[in-house]
Amino acid sequence: MSNILHNATIDTLLERRSIRKFKQEPLDDDIVETLETVAQHAASSQFLNDWSAVRITDPDLKKQLSKISRQAYIATAPLLYVFVLDEHRNAAIAAEKGIETASDAFTLNGSYRYTQAQNDAVLALHAMETAAYSLGLGCVILGSLLNDVQKLIDLLNLPEYTYPVLGLAIGKPDQEPALKPRMPRSMQFFENEYPENDELLLLGLHDFDEQVHQYYDLRNADRPVDAFSDQIATNAVDEGVNEKAVAPLAKRQGFRLER
Repeated sequence: MSNILHNATIDTLLERRSIRKFKQEPLDDDIVETLETVAQHAASSQFLNDWSAVRITDPDLKKQLSKISRQAYIATAPLLYVFVLDEHRNAAIAAEKGIETASDAFTLNGSYRYTQAQNDAVLALHAMETAAYSLGLGCVILGSLLNDVQKLIDLLNLPEYTYPVLGLAIGKPDQEPALKPRMPRSMQFFENEYPENDELLLLGLHDFDEQVHQYYDLRNADRPVDAFSDQIATNAVDEGVNEKAVAPLAKRQGFRLER
């Protein structure tokens, strides 16, 4: 990393790590307003602003989300959000303008807008996360909230043309985990075209396996974790994957997910 340029923004991003233990101190209203405003300034496809975020403040609801995620720290996170792709608001705006949202010509419930709204929600979450780190806070992104999407939809009372994307827990850090190693740039950044063969693509994998293995061993020697490539192999097979498919639940929310 000797050639990397540094400034406050770059260092904030380079130093980011997931924080799963927070000091039980509330965050001031000005911090909340700042984080939410920053999220609103993220890029938005066609400026449709097709995402929303539900701020979770009810302790009982936090506990229920914690059970879905099987992550106890969620129940005590000082600040907790669920980011949602949201075409419901735009559908309501279109209806106000006389658009028949039940017609076949209605486009905001299609696959393209679903994907773009999901992208916008992730961009907004990442902007909020980066801002939080820059203020000395810690965060963890919560994909585990999608363990039970239907229950999450029900708990948050999400209407038609919405779908949960990710959660974000924020607070003052009460731990200092080591930085997780990153894949060699040569395995993720290519010039002009994708590598012509897998042997070239996977150059550096062995060394990366060793770095990841060492990282997890140092973090918790009593709970050894497989090398990166073994983790990929484990996650590449799941006999219950069809039960986790997005399409059936997304259709229940009113989206047309054509292939």
